[in-house]
Amino acid sequence: MRKTYIPLLAILAMLSCQQGSKLPAIAPDVITEKTPNDTDDPAIWVNPDDASKSIVFGTDKETNGGVYAFDLDGKIIQEKSIKNIERPNNVDLAYGFQLNDSVAVDVIAFTEREKQQIRLFSVPDMKPLDGGGFPVFEDEANIEQRLAMGISLYKSPKDSSLYAIVGRKIGPSGSYLYQYRLEADSIGVTADLVRKFGSFTGGKEIEAIAVDNEMGYVYYSDEGECIKKYYAEPSMGNEELSCFGGELFLEDIEGIAIARYPNGEGYIIVSDQQRGQFNIFSRKDNSFIKAVNLSTLETDGCDVVTVPLNDTFSNGLFVAMNDEKNFYFYDLNKALDLK
Repeated sequence: MRKTYIPLLAILAMLSCQQGSKLPAIAPDVITEKTPNDTDDPAIWVNPDDASKSIVFGTDKETNGGVYAFDLDGKIIQEKSIKNIERPNNVDLAYGFQLNDSVAVDVIAFTEREKQQIRLFSVPDMKPLDGGGFPVFEDEANIEQRLAMGISLYKSPKDSSLYAIVGRKIGPSGSYLYQYRLEADSIGVTADLVRKFGSFTGGKEIEAIAVDNEMGYVYYSDEGECIKKYYAEPSMGNEELSCFGGELFLEDIEGIAIARYPNGEGYIIVSDQQRGQFNIFSRKDNSFIKAVNLSTLETDGCDVVTVPLNDTFSNGLFVAMNDEKNFYFYDLNKALDLK
């Protein structure tokens, strides 16, 4: 009997086709220019004076990495990009951080994994506010447990305090996430540890973190298990509120974006990485709504805003990392396949 040999690449291609999304593919409206290394996570800044001049920031994850700024046509804005960052991983954004009694600025924060720290810059002038960086997980003896990955910013509706919730490459269950209060005084900005929380099943890792400021919840992807939900306010305690959605994902549960509408309406959008699609859950009760295929490859991170930006993104903007050194931009109604 004649033996037939199938090249390894052909086998992998067949497996990929079998595992990939069976849903109709939705093409992006804009594909960005490529970064030098490896895109990972985006954050969208809405320009309050002219929404058509809003900026999408995206990390480029390598030792010679950076946080690249893109206009709404997907072109890199070189003068707004931050270069020579040692493996930036995730990025998030907050509005109205109070520097003093009379000055408030919008900010982006991102992790710098190889330096075991987080960075903080003002937007849109892109000035550092951190004195070179805030060390994180300093009490861990094992350097592997100090390698910062995920980050999300939470602005408390109680007193407008700004917090950074930070995850790492590996860490113990119960204290996988550290939460830092970012405060400014006459000397500068400080990052003070206020709590440790977050269970971990130990299977893979925790990278994607997203905060719903208005509802007061933080969500994160325990990649091999489920989407976990906690209170974002430190005074509300460290009880795990829910663990949902795990059965809907092929393998890794990845990037999380929260589409916010009035009265608690909206969606939690989560990347089903290996299947190449996104699962959409209710913001109100976290029930599963539907899945969509946005034609991305291996999406790590995503972000969303629900306000009109320009003619292309008249219903809001959804941004997803694509594993070809770029990001995909979609009009939000198109991305969610809303009828």
